[in-house]
Order: sequence, then C-alpha cells, then structure tokens
Amino acid sequence: MANFYTDIPELKFHLNNPMMERICELKERGYRDKDEFDYAPRDLDDALDSYDKVLEITGEITAETIAPNAEGVDAEGPRCANGRVEYASGTRQNLDAMVKAGLNGMTMPRRFGGLNFPITPYTMCAEIVAAADAGFGNIWSLQDCIETLYEFGDADQHARFIPRVCAGETMSMDLTEPDAGSDLQSVMLKATFDEANNCWRLNGVKRFITNGDADIHLVLARSEEGTRDGRGLSMFIYDKRDGGVSVRRIENKLGIHGSPTCELVYKNARAELCGERKLGLIKYVMALMNGARLGIAAQSVGLSQAAYNEGLAYARERKQFGKEIIQFPAVYDMLATMKAKLDAGRALLYQTARYVDIYKALDDIARERKLTPEERKEQKTYAKLADSFTPLAKGMNSEYANQNAYDCIQIHGGSGFMMEYACQRIYRDARITSIYEGTTQLQTVAAIRYVTNGSYLATIREFERAAWSPELEPLKPRLVAMADKFEAATAHVKETQDQETLDLAARRLMEMAAGCVMAHLLLQDASRAPELFGRSARVYLNLAEAEAAKHAEFIARLSAADLADYRQA
Repeated sequence: MANFYTDIPELKFHLNNPMMERICELKERGYRDKDEFDYAPRDLDDALDSYDKVLEITGEITAETIAPNAEGVDAEGPRCANGRVEYASGTRQNLDAMVKAGLNGMTMPRRFGGLNFPITPYTMCAEIVAAADAGFGNIWSLQDCIETLYEFGDADQHARFIPRVCAGETMSMDLTEPDAGSDLQSVMLKATFDEANNCWRLNGVKRFITNGDADIHLVLARSEEGTRDGRGLSMFIYDKRDGGVSVRRIENKLGIHGSPTCELVYKNARAELCGERKLGLIKYVMALMNGARLGIAAQSVGLSQAAYNEGLAYARERKQFGKEIIQFPAVYDMLATMKAKLDAGRALLYQTARYVDIYKALDDIARERKLTPEERKEQKTYAKLADSFTPLAKGMNSEYANQNAYDCIQIHGGSGFMMEYACQRIYRDARITSIYEGTTQLQTVAAIRYVTNGSYLATIREFERAAWSPELEPLKPRLVAMADKFEAATAHVKETQDQETLDLAARRLMEMAAGCVMAHLLLQDASRAPELFGRSARVYLNLAEAEAAKHAEFIARLSAADLADYRQA
C-alpha cells in the first residue's frame, strides 16, 4: 500500500462531512490565529486542506516506515533493563519519524506548539497508524492524554507540560492496580502531601500500564486517608525527570507486542495535583477514559481495515479448483460482510468524533467567555450525544475488529495459522480491543441507560427523517421496522421491572440500538457517495436486520425461568 490515507477514499469522505464547517468555526474561533501563526488556516477550505495534507503525511510515514517495521517489532518487542523500558529498534524508528513530521500534540493550541486540530482528523491519524501496527498506535496515540491535562490542569502546568508533548515526549495514564482493574474505585496507590517540599509523594504499585515508562504520567491515587471509594481519589501528574518510579516488569502479552505494558513501582515519587482533590475518578478519569475509548474505537477500525486488506488480497491471489477463491460464495460472503462491518463501524466512529469535537470546542470556549444560551444548548446536546455514542463506537468496533480478524484467518485457511502471514498478528492484536479501556460488557453498562431512557430511540427516529437518495429511499421501511423491534424489546424488558432481566438483555439491546444507528449512518453515507458505500450499506442492512430479529426473539421469550438457567451456567 503506497499511502495508508490516500489509498482509503472513505477517510477523505468522512473528513469532508458537512459538520466539519461548524467544528472548524468553533475550533479556530473564527480563524483568529491566522494573524499570529503563518501556518494557521484562513477559512474552512484552508483548514480542511491542512488536515488533508497532514493525513497524507501520516499515511506516507505509516506505509514507508511503520508498516515495514511491524513484523520486526512484533518479534523483538520492548525489554526491561535496570527499571527502564527499551523500545524495539523499529519502534524507535517509528517514533523518530512521527516526531520529525511534527505529528505530536496535534489537538493542542498553536501557542503550545500544537496543530490545533479537531479530534476528528486526529482520530483518522490514529486509525491509519493502527492499520499498520496497533502496538505502536498505543504509544503514539497516548498523546491524547494531554487533552485531560489541558482541560483540568492550571496555566502553569499547561506551560510546562504541553509543549513537551507537542515536541514529542510520550505519555501514559496510570490507573489500574493488581487489585483494581475495572473497579477503579478500589485504587489504593497512596498520595501524601510533603509539606517540607511542597509537593505530593506517591507510593504503591500500578499494573497493566500501557507505555508505562513514558515521560509524563497522569496517575490516579488515593489522596484522602481512611477512604475506600472513588471519593478519596485524585489525579496527579508525575514527571519521569523527577525519578521515583521504576518498571518492575513488562507483561508477556498475546498481542500488541510493540507496546510495553508495565508493572510500575512508585517509591516516594514526587508528583503534583491535577485539578481539584477528590475528583480524580468522579470527573477526571471519566473524561480521560472517554477519550481513550474513542482511541480504541479508532484502533479497532484500523485493525478491521488491515484484516479486510489481507483477506481481500489473499482471496484474489489464491486459486483452488481452477479459479481464485474470491469467486466462491463462501469467501465473497465473508469479504462483503467484513467490508460492511468496517464501513458501518467507521461511520459510527467519525459521527462520534464529530459530536465530541463540537462539545469539547464549546467547553474550551466557555473557559474564555460566557456561552450564549444557544451555545449552551448546543454544548449540552452534543455532550449527551458524544456520551451515548462513545460506548457504542468502542464496543461495536472492538467486536467487529475481532470478527474481521477471525474471518481474515479463515479466508487464508491453513496459511492463516502460520506465523509468516500478517493475519495472525492482526488477530492477536485485535483481541485486546474488546478488553482494555473498558470491556464490551462495561461499554454495555455505559450504554444501557441510553436504551432505557429513550435517547437512542429518539436519535434513531430523528435519523428516519433524513432524506436519502431515490435509489435507497425504498429501504427506509426496513430500518423503521428494525427500530420498532428495538422499541418493543426495550418496552418488554422495562415492563418486567426486574434489574436482573435488564442486565441479561442489556448486551442484546445495545447491539440492536447500535445496529439501527450504524445502518442509518451508512445509508446516509451511501446516499452521498454510492460508489463508496452502496454495496456495504445494503449488505450491512441485511446483517443488522437479521441480528435485530434474533435479539428481539430472544428478549420476547425471556422469562424468570430463563434467569435461573443462566445463573446455573
């Protein structure tokens, strides 16, 4: 692949979405930076052209450096020596190329050395990088931790840390511990205030920390002595330059080998408070995790693209029984389904990113001036949409990445089980996406309230009012029928007034909602660009329709006796 951006026209389609006009207007504050920075855009076309050029550079580096290094990095991996991480040689080359191209701190304001990019084009860069090497994607894309520091840190912290990230220094978020994985309110890393040196000291152990030997860390720690829940936790900034943290070991993982997943030991490590005490989990980690979940959704789409590329190329080359295997229905069925899931998941990813862009830009403006009543309403609307769509984007795309990687190996047959084919690395790398930054089960927990309060259904019904091309308009009654099934299934579960029944049905309800949303988004895209999305839209509608019917049937039959059977399992 010559360029991981220009060779995927679907990306440029999403970059040119009509919502980008509002996003750019807000992010650029009416393009005011043009008088101070010669590289700042002057208008919408200039901004989109800038994003396009940076995406092309990212695609070029990905094709020429990151992708060729991927197999070597997977084999070599990082190593731990004297309490420090040493990256694989290919990882060092990748980082050097990205830093020289100025692809760090992309979303940060220009006054700190950033590019002031919206989340949407940055997320596209993350997808592109992940399509070549998901492990390296983890290291590079953790730069988005700086969003949390920018949002909640003070002006002095902004001035000291943000330029370093824009210049290429790495970041990590140190949340989980040996006894606190998904249950972050159980975090016990101790933070005590050092009066003599006017700083905080951190003591304890963190585990499963991605890129754990990074330059700058955001750390969740217990600042309130005697507490045991989330109200006693605060967020801290740890600077590697100050010492006090060592890497005990690097985990031996199934996949994403290039990304060092570390166990860290904090010994009286100097740190500083980020934001206010006691809000570490309640406010700051929630913001941090939502950004991370969007990042894993992008990584998942990148892996889905990689799996589809490998499967398609092999199916076109491999001959059996006198013809290419892509000509067999059993194979082209898998490929068409893979592409439909990829296109649907990507549509959901970038719709979510655009929602995030609008509410975050308005949040940032609110730190400069009071929002107008219209702006406050807009901010509230898009914050809710972003919050509701994020678990769908992360949950569904991570599942699709796993499914596409599985089918990629299946298309390869016995060859796919051999280590010399890239599909086995993609398969191993994809597996973690439905686990870290909140399992699919936890995404369901985050999503289910938007099922029961009617938010998803209201959004779907609003989508039904959108105009489609005349060729696709006859398909709309099928989507309406899908939404009717979703509405009936939700009502059936709510009528039981039983929490356990809701918990058992939750995953299926979430998937019904997501299927309706993605089918609508993909058909909207197909109306604008039938040459890119027409086939996928029709294939995905068939798939989503069948899944909705299956889930509706299950939920309609759900009874108290069934609950007892599932508990026995």
